[in-house]
Amino acid sequence: MAADASSTKTPKTNAPKTVKFTVDGRPIEAPEGTPLLQAMLDAALDIPHYCYHPKLSIDGSCRLCQVKIEGMPKLQISCNTQVRDGMVVHTADPEVALARRGVLEMLLLNHPLDCPICDKAGECWLQNYAMRFGSRHARTIDPRRKHQKRVDIGERMLLDQERCILCRRCVRFCREISKTGELVVFNLGDHSVLDVYDRRLDNNYSICTADICPVGALESKDFHHRLRVWFLQETASVCPGCSNGCNIMISEAHNRIWRLIPRRNDAVNDTWMCDQGRLDYKFVDAPERLRTPMIAQGGALAQAPWQTALAQAAAELSRLKASHGDGAIGAVISPHLTNEDNFCFGELLRAVGAGKAAMAVRRGFADDFLIKAEKAPNARGVRELGLVSGDDDGLGELLRAAEAGELKGLYLCGDDLSHLLDAITPEHLERILGRLELLIVQTLKLDPRLGRATVVFPTTTFAEKDGSFTNHAGRVQRIFKAIETPPGWFSDGQVFTRLLNAIDGGERRFDPEAMWEPIGRSHPRFAGISLEALGASGAMLDEAGAPANGER
Repeated sequence: MAADASSTKTPKTNAPKTVKFTVDGRPIEAPEGTPLLQAMLDAALDIPHYCYHPKLSIDGSCRLCQVKIEGMPKLQISCNTQVRDGMVVHTADPEVALARRGVLEMLLLNHPLDCPICDKAGECWLQNYAMRFGSRHARTIDPRRKHQKRVDIGERMLLDQERCILCRRCVRFCREISKTGELVVFNLGDHSVLDVYDRRLDNNYSICTADICPVGALESKDFHHRLRVWFLQETASVCPGCSNGCNIMISEAHNRIWRLIPRRNDAVNDTWMCDQGRLDYKFVDAPERLRTPMIAQGGALAQAPWQTALAQAAAELSRLKASHGDGAIGAVISPHLTNEDNFCFGELLRAVGAGKAAMAVRRGFADDFLIKAEKAPNARGVRELGLVSGDDDGLGELLRAAEAGELKGLYLCGDDLSHLLDAITPEHLERILGRLELLIVQTLKLDPRLGRATVVFPTTTFAEKDGSFTNHAGRVQRIFKAIETPPGWFSDGQVFTRLLNAIDGGERRFDPEAMWEPIGRSHPRFAGISLEALGASGAMLDEAGAPANGER
């Protein structure tokens, strides 16, 4: 009978029960089983803590998050206490304040007075909490213990053992996230010290340990002693290194990028990013980067004003269509340009009757975590916009048509053109270029093999524009402009729009936000998306549309 009765009950859902509790008299709700510390942080309460991290296992070692809970005989660490219905919590009790002050005093007993030279100064949680919750006076006259300073523990990382507060965040990261286990705390008690175990800290995510270190014990060599963090302006963006689309913050000062750091997005990269993507920003300010357009004069390329280069490119595109008709022009589309840029490029290609279009995507190392094989942020976006097709994104057909003389002009866009040229033998490339009447190149730096170009435009990097990328999973994510371009500069979208206006007499103005109405109208999977609506986490493509090719 009992079995029959239980079988008639409504099936349980997977959603956890919501519990209600109070913190300092404020009512809060959270899912049952949530760590109390996380529930308080989610409610925008400022609770000091060191060892707790939402993406790592609970360690409970720093003791700084202690709170007073009615009905419990002593203070509890909130990171390892689950919320329960009716719980009454006090975070401002004098007993809590005394415990916090004691923890901070213990941590500062042997902490070096390195703040004036420490890279973490300005974003150091020991510094911040000591000022807010600690004592202004030391009670010890004993000398501080000595450990190793500026230890080279990896290709990209330095360790200062004296600054370490033994929160073990980095140890747990190496065990649980990178699964490489390089960092370990040796010895016990006052003799405990952080160090590498049996190999150097050289995993693909090693600099994440510097991100999660609450003090200046772990430092990136790339940012070591470069600039004080209070001079930096942070701008939300997306890593351009591969098709995963990890969310990042661009740290800029004096119109220059000084570092990239991960930005939390649980649907994409949690709070992590790979070292390769993090360090791939120096091309933005590279000395060899193109800064002005060039046009062919007397058998060589010469610098030219933007308006002159645009006028010549528009005239040549119009001439080619008039003399050869539709299908005479081919294009290579860049997966490094934004959705908005490439939509405008597609409109331009339709206006000149382009016959073939392809995309060159560099491929490389991938893992089962964040690193994807396609080394470009918007290859999925190009495919979703219908600009390319086929297993090779149209490259084979484009090269065949060019070599056969069917194409009289090529418009090549992107940072991966050298990768494309490397795949073509010199003889093959010579045959293709020799049959062309027009070659327009839009790139970061000109490959010498394209020196016979008619017009060359500098391209604009991800840090210098507003727009969006579509990652490998179909998530559209916004990027914001962090670096100002020189006066008179035209972005990629502006170049395409001005060429189109010159060809058909239109009066369009490139506006990334305004692009989304025609994008959504012509491509249903993008319907309902706008830059304003993307928010901090992005938006998935509409699955009601036609199925999309994923990353290949």
